Amino acid sequence: MENILVVGANTRAVTCSLKKLGYKLYSTDYFGVMDLKPCADILNSVLDQKPAKSCGKFLERFDSKVIEEMALEMVDDVDGIIFCAGVSPRRFPSDKIIGNCDIQDVEDKFRLFGELSSEFNLPDTYLISDIDEAINIASDSPEKNFILKPRHGSGGYGIQKLDMLIKDSNKSELSSPRQKIDENDWIMQEFIDGENISASVLSTKTESHTILNSSQIIGNKSLGHIEPFGYCGNIVPYNGDKKISETAEKVVDHLSLIGSNGVDFIIKNGEVYVVEVNPRLQGTFECAEMVLGVNMAELHLAACQGHLMKVSPLERFAVKMIIHAQHRSQVGSIHFNGIHDLPNQGVIIEKGEPVVTVLTSSPNKEDAILSAQKRVQMVYKNLKPIV
Repeated sequence: MENILVVGANTRAVTCSLKKLGYKLYSTDYFGVMDLKPCADILNSVLDQKPAKSCGKFLERFDSKVIEEMALEMVDDVDGIIFCAGVSPRRFPSDKIIGNCDIQDVEDKFRLFGELSSEFNLPDTYLISDIDEAINIASDSPEKNFILKPRHGSGGYGIQKLDMLIKDSNKSELSSPRQKIDENDWIMQEFIDGENISASVLSTKTESHTILNSSQIIGNKSLGHIEPFGYCGNIVPYNGDKKISETAEKVVDHLSLIGSNGVDFIIKNGEVYVVEVNPRLQGTFECAEMVLGVNMAELHLAACQGHLMKVSPLERFAVKMIIHAQHRSQVGSIHFNGIHDLPNQGVIIEKGEPVVTVLTSSPNKEDAILSAQKRVQMVYKNLKPIV
């Protein structure tokens, strides 16, 4: 295998790790960040980032089908295809997919919970068609709080608390101010207010192994995210409850997943709840590389070929923070150490949209967090608000 195509909303991290292994890289993605270009031999991106031009709003412009169409034009030129978040493999030839092929029951959150409900601890979950149905279900369990989330999707986009939605002036239909979702594309889920933990699992057809766990940074307003449950990064490793690693392996085995996969949990009062499964390389990709001293793309390739490579955690911590614009802003010079997913200098980033990713590492957890926070402030100082 010589040529690999990487497909997803953001392919930079995976593409650059594969480049280190000597492959020729094809990439189709949404963002087209500047630090992807040196790693991709052939690159197609949705955004055409130019100075003084707005990158627009992700939820309004992103269409997985557009990325899929671009990728399908490259399929005949490559030996293998790896998928990142944002794009499904269902339209692609299974003999070229490096990872999971049939994942419709995993990507569909309602069907996933039906698949896992007999063996795992899950929040109460319902498929609903309108706000009135949601209110009726919630009224039967007044001691519980609930959230509404898209049946499909990732990154925490569109998730909102039911009680906040009820306060909205428009109660006649189920809608979000930032994302319109068709009827029957919502699930309602019991809200578990606890720690958000993610497990990274390597698996073959016969065995699986959790290589690390991480704390998730969710809906952090200091990072400019306007989605209350939006994904903002990770702190790695999380050295808490060992049940997480064991449960993650059981989930991956139950779903017959291969390669590198993620399982998201919420922990409350010692109870471990499974809340999501990501059947692909995860957002912790680079943090895992820092903490384990490995090339995660290499581990994924090996697992898909039936071999689990041994990993030995280093005595280090890694932090990932995704910075979002706090105002409509024009990007200045932000080429600092530890800054990734770089937009073109001079482009305009709309309020609440992602700007860059900060990655730091240190033997001391607090130092790694502080270092990341300092870089966040450096980036914000180099964004010029546009009135």
